[in-house]
Amino acid sequence: MLGNKLNSLNPLTAQAQAAADAAAGPVAPAAPSPEYTAKATKAAVEFESFFISHMLQQMRESARALAPEDSPLKDPVNSDMLDMADKLLAGHMAGQRAFGVADAILKQLLPPALNKTS
Repeated sequence: MLGNKLNSLNPLTAQAQAAADAAAGPVAPAAPSPEYTAKATKAAVEFESFFISHMLQQMRESARALAPEDSPLKDPVNSDMLDMADKLLAGHMAGQRAFGVADAILKQLLPPALNKTS
């Protein structure tokens, strides 16, 4: 048992195994399950929604900072409703994959055959 552990730690053994694996030829990756694909797609779209929402929030804060004192943008009564509207808009835009952030994430997570982003 100790011999097997020492053997697995030997860099020459690992190098020989890597060479044997390379000589065997490329192995096609296993297709992910539909559950994984659905979860990855949902997570990617939610991240795009978060990204768009954060961008809209930063744009709104910049507009507030640059607005004159009597501007409706400086009114705190409007800010909660505008924040909610920004989040709804971000969710809608992410659902349409308007910015392509979700598509870029899915290109990294899913194999090309399942990637329906093109």
